[in-house]
Amino acid sequence: MCGIIGIVANNPVNQMLYDGLLVLQHRGQDAAGIATCSAGRIKMHKNNGLVKDVFHTRHMKNLTGNIGIGHVRYPTAGSSSPAEAQPFYVNSPYGIVLGHNGNLTNSDRLKNDMFKEDLRHINTNSDSEVLLNVLADSIGKSTKKNVLTSDVIFEAVSSVYNRCEGAFAVVSMINNFGLLAFRDPNGIRPLVIGVNETTDGPEYIVASESVALDFLGFKLLRDVEPGEAIFIDMDGNFYSKKCMPNIKQSPCIFEYVYLARPDSMIDGISVYQTRLNMGKSLAKKIKKEWSDIKIDVVIPIPDTSRPSALEVSLMLNADFREGFIKNRYIGRTFIMPGQALRKKSVRQKLNPIKVEFEGKNVLLIDDSIVRGTTAREIVQMARDAGAKNVYLASAAPPVKYPNVYGIDMPSRLELIAFNKADKDICKEIGADGLIYQDLDELKKNITQENKDLKTFDCSCFDGIYVTGGIDENYLTKLESLRSDNIKNTDVSITTSQLDFSFSLPENEEGEPA
Repeated sequence: MCGIIGIVANNPVNQMLYDGLLVLQHRGQDAAGIATCSAGRIKMHKNNGLVKDVFHTRHMKNLTGNIGIGHVRYPTAGSSSPAEAQPFYVNSPYGIVLGHNGNLTNSDRLKNDMFKEDLRHINTNSDSEVLLNVLADSIGKSTKKNVLTSDVIFEAVSSVYNRCEGAFAVVSMINNFGLLAFRDPNGIRPLVIGVNETTDGPEYIVASESVALDFLGFKLLRDVEPGEAIFIDMDGNFYSKKCMPNIKQSPCIFEYVYLARPDSMIDGISVYQTRLNMGKSLAKKIKKEWSDIKIDVVIPIPDTSRPSALEVSLMLNADFREGFIKNRYIGRTFIMPGQALRKKSVRQKLNPIKVEFEGKNVLLIDDSIVRGTTAREIVQMARDAGAKNVYLASAAPPVKYPNVYGIDMPSRLELIAFNKADKDICKEIGADGLIYQDLDELKKNITQENKDLKTFDCSCFDGIYVTGGIDENYLTKLESLRSDNIKNTDVSITTSQLDFSFSLPENEEGEPA
C-alpha cells in the first residue's frame, strides 16, 4: 500500500504535491518523495520518514516547475532503505521518473529479462524500479523510428501491460514532455483523475484517493479505468486511451475495509457508506448468532471501524461509546514492521477509558483481524479496565491468505486465521466471543453502491488471485523473503544522493536532444 499523486498546473506544484502527500500519508509512513520538472531539468528529493520530516524549506525551494509527481511508501517488497524511496529515475530515454502503488508478481523474471535482453541494470530490490525500467525500455523502443507523441506513449504502455503482472497504479513524468498515469488491467489499486478549471486553463491531478483532490480544490472527474493510460502534456492537453482490451475490473476489496480514508470515493463508491453497510450486515449476524447475549456497550477500535460500530450499536439498540483514546503520534500498527514493534505500538497508541468498561458486557468492533496482535492486546486492555465480558466482531471476514498485490500480509503463518477455526482464534485472542463478517455480505456492502461493479480481488479472504500465476511455490518464496524474521534482518542498500537534479542537452528549438 502506497500513495501516489501527479499534478500538471499553471503555477509551481511543489506545495500542492506536499499537501497532497500529507493527505495520503495513511497509505505509507515509511518514506516520501517528490519530483518536479522545469526547463528540461528533473529535480527530486526523497528519503525515509513522514512527509513533514522528509521535506524542509531548502528542499521545497529546489523543487521548481509546474508539473510533478509524489509518493508515500511503506515496503512490501525490497527493503526499507532510503535508496528504495520513490519516485525512481532513469535517464534513458528522455529522463523518466515513476511512482508506483501495488506489487508486480513477476518482477524476478522481468529483472532477469532487463539484464539479459534489454541491457538495463536494476539497482535496488524494488519491483517499482523494475516497472520503471520496463516502461523506459518500451518507450525507447517505440520512439526509435518515431517522434514521441501521446500515441507512441500509449503504445509503450500497452507493451508494459503485456509484460507486467500483478497490481500497479502508476504516476510517471517524462522530462519536458508531460505526466503519464496508468492502472493495471484488473484495476486492483485505486487511481482517480481531477481537474481545476482556471482562467489560465485547466489544471489536472491524478492521485490514489479522491480525498487529495478535495483537499487541493480539484473536481473529481472519474476513476482511471482498468487498463487505461492518461497523458497530460506540458501545455495541459489531456489524452487518454484504453491500452488493454478485455479487462475484468476487480478492485482490491481491502481498500474499502481498511486501506482508504472514509472520505474518499473509489470506483464511484463512497468508502464511508460501504463501512456503514458493513456495520448493518454485521449487526444482523450478531443478532442471529448471539440472540441470548446482552450487549451493554459497543466500542470501536479506532479509527477505521468507527462507521461500522455506529451502525452495529443502532441495530442492537446498545450504547455507542468511545472507549479508547488514540495517541495521534503513533503510526498505524498494521504497517509497523515486525511483530514486537506492532505489539508495543498498540499499548503506546491506545489507552482505555475505564468508566466505559467497568462491569459491562462490551462488544468491540474492529475493521479486520490480520495478525491478531492488536485484537489480543485490546481485549486484554478491556479486561484490565474492568469489563465483565469482552466480545469481538470483525467487519471483514477472516484473513487467511497472503496478499501479493501490495498489502503487507506476506506469510500465512503470521495470519491468525490461517488454518484455524473461529473458536480457536477466539481463544487465542482471549475474547468471550468472536464473529466475522461473511464474504458474500461484504461484497454486497460494496456492490449495492455501484451495480456495475461485479467482482473484487478478495485473495486475502478466499485465496483466489485475480491475475493468476500464484501457486504454492510463489507463496513459499514470498514468505521466505518478506516474513517478519526476514524484515528484521538488515539488508538495506544505502545511498547518499537523495536530493538531486538532472539537466538534459537541448536542440535549437529548446527541446531535449
